[in-house]
Amino acid sequence: MQHKILLTDCPDEKGLIARITGLCSQHHLNIIKNNEFVDDSHNRFFMRTELAGELDDDAFESELKAHLPAGGQYRLVDNGRKRIVILVTKEAHCLGDILMKASYGDLNVEIAAVIGNYDTLQNLTEKFSIPFHLISHEGLSRSEHEKFIQEQIAHYQPDYVVLAKYMRILTPELVAAYPHRIINIHHSFLPAFIGARPYQQAFDRGVKMIGATAHFVTNNLDEGPIIEQDVIHTDHTYSAERMASAGRDVEKYVLSRALRFVTEERVFVTGNRTVVFR
Repeated sequence: MQHKILLTDCPDEKGLIARITGLCSQHHLNIIKNNEFVDDSHNRFFMRTELAGELDDDAFESELKAHLPAGGQYRLVDNGRKRIVILVTKEAHCLGDILMKASYGDLNVEIAAVIGNYDTLQNLTEKFSIPFHLISHEGLSRSEHEKFIQEQIAHYQPDYVVLAKYMRILTPELVAAYPHRIINIHHSFLPAFIGARPYQQAFDRGVKMIGATAHFVTNNLDEGPIIEQDVIHTDHTYSAERMASAGRDVEKYVLSRALRFVTEERVFVTGNRTVVFR
């Protein structure tokens, strides 16, 4: 028996749910779960449908096209593990959380490799029997370094690239190679405190909460479509160092949740926003 996920994104009009679910019934498919949302401000319909059964993909998709309004889009994907490559620098908390959750099946991923511009996290990675590739940036221009990074990523043909505290800005060439397939964790509740030393910025402002943001990477620094965010409360007793320590916990949880949503095909990108079916 096949297990598929149908993702529908189209202009809204009456009867769409009945049309799509009726077509699934005609093809003797069992609907395991269905979520839908209408963005009234843009007259846009989104639906995520988990299916089980024996499916003739070509016949089903041909009929589905006829059921959707002009400008409609859909994806029919296997409900299986997604292949990821992780980029890291020196901080271990996000990588360690993903390695652990993937190892006991709490994330729907196969970690193909970890690539770092320092060897700091090599030992941690190899404890999970995952290849680690050191590609140092020293003595190289940004474009030269990233050329080697991109070649290594391409070798593994990942579904997604995860920046687990990878502290280098990507070039437009790498971003273009994986549109809406590079996931970053930002150590701040965007759009606040963009750039370096966010916890020092937060401390200097005397904030009462700190947070983290996971988003897709675009060429606009830290401004890509947001997938997940969370915050924790702080007070006047927090130093910048204590804020950073608390922030690391938020970062790893937010990145893991975002990765789960994306790899379980729960995320639609619409403009610079997302629709996320939790």
